[in-house]
Amino acid sequence: MIDTQTLLASLPTDLWIGGKQIPASGGSTFSVHNPADGRVLVHVADAQPEDGRVALDAAAAAQPDWAATPARERSDILRRAWELINQRRNEFALLMTLEMGKPLAESHGEVTYGGEFLRWFSEEAVRINGRYTQSPTGNGRILVTKEPVGPTLAITPWNFPLAMGTRKIAPALAAGCTMVVKPAAETPLTMLLLAEVFRDAGLPDGVLSVLPTSDSAALTTPMFDDSRLRKVTFTGSTGVGKVLLKQAADRVLRTSMELGGNAPFVVFDDADIDAAVEGAMAAKMRNGGEACTAANRIHVDNAVLAEFSEKLTARMRALAVGPGDRDGIQVGPLVSEKQRSSVANLVDDAVSKGATVMTGGNRGAGSGYFYEPTVLSSVPADARILKEEVFGPVAAIIGFDGEVEGVAAANDTEYGLAAYIYTEGLERALRVSGAVEAGMVGVNRGIISDVAAPFGGVKESGLGRESGSEGIEEYLEVKYIAFR
Repeated sequence: MIDTQTLLASLPTDLWIGGKQIPASGGSTFSVHNPADGRVLVHVADAQPEDGRVALDAAAAAQPDWAATPARERSDILRRAWELINQRRNEFALLMTLEMGKPLAESHGEVTYGGEFLRWFSEEAVRINGRYTQSPTGNGRILVTKEPVGPTLAITPWNFPLAMGTRKIAPALAAGCTMVVKPAAETPLTMLLLAEVFRDAGLPDGVLSVLPTSDSAALTTPMFDDSRLRKVTFTGSTGVGKVLLKQAADRVLRTSMELGGNAPFVVFDDADIDAAVEGAMAAKMRNGGEACTAANRIHVDNAVLAEFSEKLTARMRALAVGPGDRDGIQVGPLVSEKQRSSVANLVDDAVSKGATVMTGGNRGAGSGYFYEPTVLSSVPADARILKEEVFGPVAAIIGFDGEVEGVAAANDTEYGLAAYIYTEGLERALRVSGAVEAGMVGVNRGIISDVAAPFGGVKESGLGRESGSEGIEEYLEVKYIAFR
C-alpha cells in the first residue's frame, strides 16, 4: 500500500522542459485540490507565456534528431515507458484518485487503458508506410512518403488524466513528432509523473515538455502564433474547440479536435432488458459519468420503458458513494464545485420542467464535491439536460414509439461522438447503427473505447481520429516525389 503523503512528496511539481524540472517564470504556482474533501494536495509551477516559448524552443531544437531517429528506437522507448507505467501502476492509480476523484478500481483501469496506447503505438511506429508506383501515363514514377508533422501542442482534459495524455503523446512520438503538453489545471500531477517516466524510458531531452498552468489561453495563444508550431491536438468542450480552431485558422495549423458528446443510449422493444440495464450502467457510470462517451440521453421504447426504468433506478440507488481511496466505493466526487453546480443546475432545470426524480437529485453531504447517482424519468423535450453534456452521475430517461422515432430522437443533437443501441435483431442492429449520426456506435455493449479502434466523432463532436491504426496518421504529412 502506497502512503499518500510519501507519494505527494515524491512528485515532480515544476514545469518539465528539456528533460528536467524548472520553475515557472517569476516562480508562480497554483494549488491542486483533492475533490473528495477540497483540501490542497500540492502546489505546482504555473507556466507563463515565456515558459511556452522556452518549451517550444526545446521542441523545435529536438525535432530534427527525433524525426531522424530510427522507428525501432522510437518504438523501444514507447515500449519501455509502457513497462515502467505498469511497474508504477499503484502510484499512478492513487495519484489519479487523489487529484480527479475516481475510485481506485477505476483508476487502475485507466492505468491499463492509458498504458496500452504506448504499447499499441510502439507497434505502429515501425509500420509507417508509403507507396511507389508507375504513373498511369507511363512517363514517370510516383513515390509517396510520410513524414512527421513536427512540433505539436497537446491540450488535455481532466477526466482521464493519464489516458488522454498517452492517447496523444504515443502516436506523436511514434510518428517522430516532438510535443508540448498543457494538462488540465485540475489534474496536472499525473502528466508530470508521466514525463518523469518517459525520461526514465530514455526519451531524449526536449522531445516532450509538460506545462501546467492556471491560465491556458495566456500560455497557448502565443504558441499558436509561433511558426515553429505545426499542429494542435485538443480534447475538451466544443465551445473551447471552436475557439482553438479559429486561432489555428490564422496559420492553417493542422488540428485534431475530440470535442463534446451527447450520446444517446437507445433501447428497442426487442432488447434483452437486463443486458440493456447492465450496458446503461457501464455507459452512464464509467468515470462517474464524467466521460465524453457517457450515455447522456437514454431513449427507451415505451413498450419496455417501465421495466427498464425500475431496474436501472434500483441499480443506481445501490451504488456506494464516497472518497475514491476507500474500499468498496463505486462513485467518487465530481472534479470540482463548478462541475457539481453544473450537474445540479441541469437536474434542477429538468425537474422544474416536469421531469420526475426516480432516485438521487441532490448534492452529497460533506466537504467534497459529491452528487448523488440520479435517475430522471419523463424528461421533457425542452430540458437542457437533453441538449447539454451533463458530465456527471445522472441518467435522463425518455420514452419513444417505434424504430423511426427512436432513431430520430438519437440524432436530435448537434453532437455525434458516440451512440449505443440495444436490440436482439441483427438486421435492426445493422440498419440503426448505419442510421445513427455518430463516429462510434456500441451495439449491445456499454463500453466501446478500444486502443485498436479509431476514436472520434462527427458534426460538432470534432475532427480527426485518435487511437487505432488511424491515430498515427494525424501526426504524419504525405509527400509526393515525382521521378522521371
